[in-house]
Amino acid sequence: MRSMTTLVCSALALLFVSSSITSVTAAPQFRSELRHRRVCGTHISSSRRTAAEKYFQTHRVPAADPDATATLDVYFHIVHANKTSEGGYVTDEQIEEQMEIMNKSYEPTGLSWNLVNVTRIKSPEWFAAVSPGSKDEIQMKKTFRYGNASALNIWTVGFREGEGAGLLGYATFPSDYKDEPEVDGVVLLYSTMPGGSSAPYDKGMTLVHEVGHWGGLYHTFEGGCSGKGDYVDDTPKQREAVYGCPKPIASCPGGQKALVKNFMNYSDDDCMDSFTEGQITRLRTQVRSFRGVSV
Repeated sequence: MRSMTTLVCSALALLFVSSSITSVTAAPQFRSELRHRRVCGTHISSSRRTAAEKYFQTHRVPAADPDATATLDVYFHIVHANKTSEGGYVTDEQIEEQMEIMNKSYEPTGLSWNLVNVTRIKSPEWFAAVSPGSKDEIQMKKTFRYGNASALNIWTVGFREGEGAGLLGYATFPSDYKDEPEVDGVVLLYSTMPGGSSAPYDKGMTLVHEVGHWGGLYHTFEGGCSGKGDYVDDTPKQREAVYGCPKPIASCPGGQKALVKNFMNYSDDDCMDSFTEGQITRLRTQVRSFRGVSV
């Protein structure tokens, strides 16, 4: 692991970004975390999914070495309202533990992760209001994003208000990079990291899940019981998401039992533990084709 440089960015340092950030003189009081069901903000319409898959089929890059491995750079951006755990301040220890979980979870894929830098950004506005497609999200990402298509940028926020309220995270897909490279990456609820307050989603598996999207995977319940689902042959169709850690059942007519423990389902963190071989093949092909990763 390379050395980690921590940058402390105050609201004053963000004058060039937004005057609304510098106008805040007192940190807002935030409610306690109450998370009962996993809510991922990574969604794709059926028409957009069909178009993306058609593009994938015509632009996929064949594997030169099926056993190749690769290490990808990671940039954490800790957006916080204040230097408290409730205000979104994530410690270096939490980040290091999250990196360990990422490397353990992705070991079967041949991908590993190298933490390059942690940037700490004091912005109560971004912390509270960032949501998919919002002006706050775009401003935040355009100001703080490093590296190329293979660099994983992670912004931790609070999802306190607006369209993002209640989310655990969301991500961009690999095929999106060609059109919008400046917003590529994962936005994550800070309290889902190890030691956070969003039980039962506080063991670091939300990032594993969202990076699965960043690597080209859909939810295991994508499309329900119809169509091509998640475009992976060895993941059974699911009528809907699985929550908690129930006994696996078949939810589609004539289907196999749902993969309750799959990283791309909606199970509790303690329940998630694996990708399928088909998901691994798809993920490797997606990052090879759209992120220039030699795996």
